[in-house]
Amino acid sequence: MALENSVFPSRPDSLSLPVEEKGEGEEDVEVATEASTGVFNLSEELGHVVTTETAPSPPPLAKVNRSFQAKLAEREAQANQHRKKAQGTEKERGRFGWVRTRRKRQRYVEKNGRCNVQHGNMRETYRYLTDIFTTLVDLNWRCSLFVFVMAYAVTWLFFGAIWYLIAYCRGDLDHLEDETWTPCVNNVNGFISAFLFSIETETTIGYGHRVITDQCPVGTMLLLLQAILGSMVNAFMVGCMFVKISQPNKRAETLVFSKHAVISLRDDKLCLMFRVGDLRSSHIVGANMRAKLIKSKQTQEGEFIPLDQTDISVGFETGDDRLFLVSPLVISHEIDAHSAFWDMSQAQLEKEDFEIVVILEGMVEATGMTCQARSSYLAEEVLWGHRFSPMMSLAEGFFDIDYGAFHHTFEVDTPSCSARELSLAAARLDAHLYWSISSRLDEEPTLTNQAAKQPDSGGLTNSKGGEPTFIVGEMTDIQEQSGLGELNGSVATDQSESEA
Repeated sequence: MALENSVFPSRPDSLSLPVEEKGEGEEDVEVATEASTGVFNLSEELGHVVTTETAPSPPPLAKVNRSFQAKLAEREAQANQHRKKAQGTEKERGRFGWVRTRRKRQRYVEKNGRCNVQHGNMRETYRYLTDIFTTLVDLNWRCSLFVFVMAYAVTWLFFGAIWYLIAYCRGDLDHLEDETWTPCVNNVNGFISAFLFSIETETTIGYGHRVITDQCPVGTMLLLLQAILGSMVNAFMVGCMFVKISQPNKRAETLVFSKHAVISLRDDKLCLMFRVGDLRSSHIVGANMRAKLIKSKQTQEGEFIPLDQTDISVGFETGDDRLFLVSPLVISHEIDAHSAFWDMSQAQLEKEDFEIVVILEGMVEATGMTCQARSSYLAEEVLWGHRFSPMMSLAEGFFDIDYGAFHHTFEVDTPSCSARELSLAAARLDAHLYWSISSRLDEEPTLTNQAAKQPDSGGLTNSKGGEPTFIVGEMTDIQEQSGLGELNGSVATDQSESEA
């Protein structure tokens, strides 16, 4: 056992093989086999087998082989079980390895632009009937087709029943074979014929077999009423179907947004960027871009505001929000002191819980109707330190757009600090350069004054003989400093003239 511990290092229990429980008879057989064959199991847990320098041993017994294979199978099963447990309890880690538990945020606006909001407990449902036209237009296609068919079928049946009632009350059904009897409507002999006459009247078909006579003033009034109401039903239902068909909702399907938003440097400033493009050759007239930050917050008074909306500037002050959307454009939001991302760093971005809703509005060039396309980006869909790949190239006579690179991004060097910290660092650097230059400028006149006093004290006398010394044709250090003083705007005297 001492030899085993000295040769093989200790390993954790999770990596060791399970030890089988054996009977006394089996243990004696294995020990005897090992002694006779010269094979010693030095580490049964690790499965290592060491052979001595004795004669070649015969192949091990089948019982030992089965035991070793069973150990391997059990070890693999136990390792898989530990792995599944580790995967089940594994927590999400951030970019810097910080353990964090994060639930998936419920989207306020889906990627396809659908608002994930449902209205419930509405008691004033009568308000929908006050705007019945918009209500019918907002219905889905199955309900719209059902209402369209039922509107015509109900009116036909209603007026068909009235025509049958008139024939029944006047006794036209009792004088079908009497040629001297003048009915209200010729050839109406039952409800089916009355229903067919109602359809011919409302749709103005007029086959000529069933006609109204001049001996029925009630039928004449009913004919006028049905013609007027039929025209109104036609106008209403055809108008609803036309508006529903011509809605620009499907036009928004060809307005695409990038899957991710990115944050990187632009002109030494952190910017939040996303890409938008139009797949059709017909353009969006007067395209306008807006962006909103959806994030819950709590006020200083303790009021909790769920899904608070904050405006994100995408160039409203400079006019950059008005787009000429001929080719894909990268919309940029400069993170400044007025931005909601002013204090947000890369580490904080990974822990934040917010949603960015982007809205593109414009008029469809073909129909002249206003179109709106929407999308959103969650916090995990914002890539820090990335930039969009270029997708435009110059071909022969035109510009080629490669939409295969529309969603592609690549990493760039971007500081991980917030925009506030980046601005403070730049301000400190500018201040350091300013004060270092100004201090040097302040020191140069002082050196000039000190140099001007040195000739008066001892510069004119010789230290050895006391005689004055004249320097001709040579510039001293004092004159060099005076030259620097003249460059800084100060007046310096010529030392050679003062000595003369």
